[in-house]
Amino acid sequence: MLIMVFVALVWAVDLSFRPYLLKVIIDRVAETSAQNVFKDAGFAALLYFGLTILYPTIFRFYDYFIEIKMVPNLRRTIVNRGFASLLKQSYSYYQNNFAGSLSNKINDLSNSIPEMVQLILDSFFSQSLALVVAIFTLWQVHAIFAVSMLIWSIFFVVGSYILAPKLANFADQWSEYKSRITGKIVDSLSNILSVRLFARTKAERASLSITADGAVKAEQKLQWSYFWVWFVYGYSFVFVQGISLYFLMKGKQEGWVTPGDFVVVLGINFAIVDFLWQFTKDFSEFSKLWGKTIQALRSIQVRPKIQDSRHATVLQVPKGGIRFEDVQFHYPDTPLLFDNQSVVIKPGQKVGLVGFSGGGKSTFINLILRLYDVTGGHILIDKQDIRQVTQDSLHERIAMIPQDPSLFHRSLMDNIRYGRLDATDAEVMEAAKKACAHDFIETLPEKYETLVGERGVKISGGQRQRIAIARAILKNAPILILDEATSQLDSVTETDVQKSLWDLMQGKTTLVIAHRLSTLKDMDRILVFDQGKIVEDGTPEELSNQQGLYKTLWNAQVGGFLPEHL
Repeated sequence: MLIMVFVALVWAVDLSFRPYLLKVIIDRVAETSAQNVFKDAGFAALLYFGLTILYPTIFRFYDYFIEIKMVPNLRRTIVNRGFASLLKQSYSYYQNNFAGSLSNKINDLSNSIPEMVQLILDSFFSQSLALVVAIFTLWQVHAIFAVSMLIWSIFFVVGSYILAPKLANFADQWSEYKSRITGKIVDSLSNILSVRLFARTKAERASLSITADGAVKAEQKLQWSYFWVWFVYGYSFVFVQGISLYFLMKGKQEGWVTPGDFVVVLGINFAIVDFLWQFTKDFSEFSKLWGKTIQALRSIQVRPKIQDSRHATVLQVPKGGIRFEDVQFHYPDTPLLFDNQSVVIKPGQKVGLVGFSGGGKSTFINLILRLYDVTGGHILIDKQDIRQVTQDSLHERIAMIPQDPSLFHRSLMDNIRYGRLDATDAEVMEAAKKACAHDFIETLPEKYETLVGERGVKISGGQRQRIAIARAILKNAPILILDEATSQLDSVTETDVQKSLWDLMQGKTTLVIAHRLSTLKDMDRILVFDQGKIVEDGTPEELSNQQGLYKTLWNAQVGGFLPEHL
């Protein structure tokens, strides 16, 4: 940045000093004899030539230190920090924002901030400095030229300052619409199968068109503002140039202006109007960049709702006991779901969670994972409040197999190894064998190096589930959570996988959400949820012999699946 300041200084001085040297050369050539031209004007000519060499040289320094050394590293830093900020956000944050829009905001930051830095130093600082030097140089000719240029410059700067907030607001609105467009496009393309199956191509285009129309209006407001700024500034400078020409001619007539003064005054005037015209364009670009930056930071720099406490410790799980103590919880703008809920899950217990959809099973799991914070009470793992331990250590000690697992657009090897990054290829393959995934992987052309596509779309749902199971097996955490982990498998594969899962459960505290109650027959305990309450708690045999909700659900199952309601 010091190099940028140095280049700006050289440019600002050169803008006025070079025309001034021309003035000196012309005046001396006009006044001297032919024999003394080199003697009287030679030194000024050498200075002029030296500036001609210096000017491109300093810009090569600029290219090296700024374009090659600084800007690429600055972009990397911005991307890394922006991405790190996004990864720290709470789970609800991702539910309320388009993934495509968020990624676009990081891209906006990485592009906008380096350009803003360059505009501030290369344009605004250097041009302001050049204006000061130019007015000083004009003063050397006559005060009237300096005063007229000073008055116009004040008008220009004050006008720009007054208009800046309005232009920044218009730029912010335009940037917001651009992010919405990106988000809508990504959302539609991510759900392209639904778009096709419901024949909603026209509806998606219409929805995007509404947002695009808003973007057009926002950009037009911004550009109209620039139009009038340039209109007023451009014609006001014509007036200043007319004044300068009048006094140059009047001064020549009265004998206080030399031919060289014409060169320096008109040369500097044209240079000023040229760079101030560029200033307005740079200001236009800066306001757009500012709008993008503020809009992106507003989204990315949101304070996470769930954060590690200042004195958070690393969770230690020697046993795996889980305790809910008077837990209260509700989602935003919804009634209370858990009201003073208390339950103890002993270390190593295998516990099934059943109940109607919306009964609180998934919320129970999400609270243990601290995807949401309780609004009252405590959740303890081996007597440690999960709000007093780091989120990373909590998640490292829990392995979860979700009902609808999504994979990274990476190789199968990388997706399984995600469970434990230091695992060897042999350990990854062993986990795949236990999850009954090895055989289908071996049939693929690239085997374990096969790329699975975005969210794993290139393989079937059952295959994705087996990869997720292999990942959990490889992780081998002391607490295991299964959310319909075998729901997408055929009966034969499910039987094999259940054996592997049963082996994985040994010695671990295990929570299993299942609609197919027959898969819970070997659980140590069943918790039956209904409207946020645990209404029954016991072994499968005990609950089957009671005339409660579990028995009702068991009797109501058709083909082994739990109905949404009775």
